[in-house]
Amino acid sequence: MIVKAEHNAQGANPRFVLTNFRDAPQTLYEDIYCARGEMENRLKENQMGLFADRTSCHLWWPNQFRLLLSSLAYVLMERLRNVGLAGTDLTRTQVSILRTRLLKIGAVIVRNTRRIRFYMATAFPYQEYFHLVASRFAVG
Repeated sequence: MIVKAEHNAQGANPRFVLTNFRDAPQTLYEDIYCARGEMENRLKENQMGLFADRTSCHLWWPNQFRLLLSSLAYVLMERLRNVGLAGTDLTRTQVSILRTRLLKIGAVIVRNTRRIRFYMATAFPYQEYFHLVASRFAVG
């Protein structure tokens, strides 16, 4: 049995882990128990930030397709964080915040034969991050 007794400004935060693993208690807590909690946080992030919980159709296939699209969106957001925003202070930002700050923006899109141009408002506060991500994912 592993016990973590913590008391902070928000109150008591006791944790108990009962296991039959024979590793060191600190290793079990940090590498297995906390990793499981981190995985649950990623699932919750997918449900809340990318709407994976919207399976309200009465049929199985439409719900499965919605979950597939949500999971694909999560993989794309992970690549956005790990490649496009690597080395910035937005690397570990929640998916919902990235979606509203970098992707859900107002812009005028002008397309011609050779290029596509995005005209963003000059007051857009995250322009430098948007340009950084665009340059890291640019093709050609």
